[in-house]
Amino acid sequence: MQPIAPLLPCLDLSRLDGRASGYLDFLADLREAAHNVGFFYLTGHGITTKQCAETLAVARKFFDLPEAAKLEVEMIRSPHFRGYTRAGWELTRGRPDWREQFDINSERDPLWRPGAPAWMRLQGPNQWPRSLPELRPALLGWQAEMTKVGIRLLRALAEALGQSPDFFEPIYRDAPNQLIKIIRYPGSASADNAQGVGAHKDSGFLTFVLQDIEEGLEIEAQDGNWIKATPRQNSFVVNIGELLELATNGYLRATVHRVVVPPPDAERLSVAFFLGAQHDAMVPLLTLPPALAADARGATSDPDNPLFQHVGTNYLKGRLRSHPDVAKRHHSDLISAQAPLDAAV
Repeated sequence: MQPIAPLLPCLDLSRLDGRASGYLDFLADLREAAHNVGFFYLTGHGITTKQCAETLAVARKFFDLPEAAKLEVEMIRSPHFRGYTRAGWELTRGRPDWREQFDINSERDPLWRPGAPAWMRLQGPNQWPRSLPELRPALLGWQAEMTKVGIRLLRALAEALGQSPDFFEPIYRDAPNQLIKIIRYPGSASADNAQGVGAHKDSGFLTFVLQDIEEGLEIEAQDGNWIKATPRQNSFVVNIGELLELATNGYLRATVHRVVVPPPDAERLSVAFFLGAQHDAMVPLLTLPPALAADARGATSDPDNPLFQHVGTNYLKGRLRSHPDVAKRHHSDLISAQAPLDAAV
């Protein structure tokens, strides 16, 4: 593995193409990176430089739309937490994140009906801006390509942990969670707006971040210092999510990370893809080989942000906390009644 910054390795996914020693070496490198750091650069993923550039370009076109056009697809209009969020309107640990963004997920029909489990409210259609018709095919195409890369890497991770490559397939096969965020971080000189995204962990299987040239993403090292994930052309920054930490009893590390806002004369653009399990799944616990099980640290859980083994409940909890305006408009019953989200799974 080639170190790019202290503790941040670089992995070449094309090494999976053969069953020679390079394949086995890649699995060992992947296991080490996912266990010790929980973050790494990924190259050799098969997504072309042109595709990456086009995706960033269409994201920029969206953020360049007049505010009125973006507010037509504001997230508060969607009970499924899809659409546009203004800077400062999403929260991490109760504090506003200084970024504007547009969220989509899998295009599916609404699932929830009165009396059904609360997590079913997450499924439904996306919102799309009328004034930028090319956004829909561009992002759905990106979603499809990134899902292939994500599943390929997930299968390699299972194999690196001594499991069948298809170990996780039963919990994503029918309806994987495929969240995309296109994100713009405006520059700011204000200390009040220093939090682009507050320190947190991601909840799914794997996260893939495509960055433009402006840095800002930082990873918390085990000694408490912060490592910059400096942008690299045609590479993704990949991190392990809490689902995999939970499934491996902490052998895989879901690492805390944050984004620092750019200086006032700059901005940062990124496209994040989050691959997760289907909403009706329960997180399975792997039986690790003895040598790996001995190094399992146990899954960590913040008492103020508990982890649920039921996937949909965990996703819903995060969305309600991050988007209180959407929660208040569409899901007030889950807030006012202080309903235990894990009671109806």
